Amino acid sequence: MNQADVTKLVSKLRIKVPDQHRRLRSPKGPEGRLDKLRKTVTGLIKFERIELNHHRADEARQYAERLISEAILHGDCHKPTMEIADYWLLEKELLHKLFKVLVPRFENSNTAFTKMYKAPKASSGRNIDKAILELRGNPYPLLTNKHSNNRYLLQNVLLDAAKYEYRQAKYAEMADKIGKNEEISQPKSDDVAKSKPINEV
Repeated sequence: MNQADVTKLVSKLRIKVPDQHRRLRSPKGPEGRLDKLRKTVTGLIKFERIELNHHRADEARQYAERLISEAILHGDCHKPTMEIADYWLLEKELLHKLFKVLVPRFENSNTAFTKMYKAPKASSGRNIDKAILELRGNPYPLLTNKHSNNRYLLQNVLLDAAKYEYRQAKYAEMADKIGKNEEISQPKSDDVAKSKPINEV
């Protein structure tokens, strides 16, 4: 069988897949690893945006991409595809969402079906890399801001107000210092009168 026939049988994923799978620790061993991945794929299809550890998100992303690509390629009348979807989706009502909502959304897509972002690290606690995994076209607000210099964004308005208050406080301090320096440098009128010599007639 040549390469062209193989690509018809198995669709190519649009994300980079590592050569070896990640070892997700579980007391149940390989079975526990698969349970974790099944829960993650189910959560992604259900909520369309989830936050979790980076390694688990990156590993589950591959299975979610494969599941959606197989659903697009074969549809809900293909028995092996239905068995795969039934295995990976723990909540069976999500089968309808996969074939009736996600397949029409992604069937003409030229990019990956999922996006993954690095989440900010917590200031306290364990230093674990977190990631946000989401389906494209989800109903939530965008995580990235295309207009990074928009001065009317909430954080920019607050920062501008804080800068203004800081500058006003500094200007008031400088004005106080200048006033005190002028008072020190200028002698009092009584001192000036005493220091002037009296001309004798």
